[in-house]
Amino acid sequence: MRRVTTLASVLTGAVLAMAVSQVQAAAAVTANLTSGEKIFKEGKGTVPACKLCHGDDGMGNDAMGTPRLAGQIAEFVLKQLTDFATDRRQDLTMFVMNNNAKGLSEQDRRDVAAYVSTLAQEEATSTGAGSDLKALAAQGIAVGQTYLGLKIVLYGAPERGIPACRSCHDYNGRGAPPIYPMIGQQKYVYLTNQLKHWRDGSRANDPRTQMQQVARRLTDDDIINVAAYLTNASPFSIGNTRLPERPLSMKLVRD
Repeated sequence: MRRVTTLASVLTGAVLAMAVSQVQAAAAVTANLTSGEKIFKEGKGTVPACKLCHGDDGMGNDAMGTPRLAGQIAEFVLKQLTDFATDRRQDLTMFVMNNNAKGLSEQDRRDVAAYVSTLAQEEATSTGAGSDLKALAAQGIAVGQTYLGLKIVLYGAPERGIPACRSCHDYNGRGAPPIYPMIGQQKYVYLTNQLKHWRDGSRANDPRTQMQQVARRLTDDDIINVAAYLTNASPFSIGNTRLPERPLSMKLVRD
């Protein structure tokens, strides 16, 4: 049988080869976990310790509105730190991240991003690792309905032009390296705030304005429903007890 080579197959092979070469080149970049841990716990120079706002365990703080960093995709954290440092993203929560990121070198930012990605591995594979919704509701915070959030996260609302969150962020928002962050098991307050920032354009550092376009179609109820479901969503797909491996575009070392 004669093998037929199509333009599509050639292009697909070229794209795959390019992706492999980029990963191989990026793998030469080294992140020092010892340095990242020191910055996270002690700070560096005028930059305070990350744990002061994000918690000793990196799990975030609803009262402060700060996100969970523990277990987050390293490349995504690095991008956010870089965007803060270059003012492409503004810190609308604690109003300190722009100055903090500017106080770190490119290598510092890479080190701390890699370090936080290694935190809370056990919590990252359990349910209930996000926010205590009952406690938040008792404080007077509007809490959404998880079953309504599930519909949008897993299936979207195509009649309103809303794609499923999983189409980019993978099942239950467990993240899709290197671009799409883990939004499952993220802090509820942070999730709702960021979705509103995407919607009103005060946050605009998303690739190809993807999140802005989606958020503009979300109502206030949609936002709190999605956040309510995601914050404690299990990263395991039905019938599966293993998570996909996360390729890392940097080499991890310790002093």
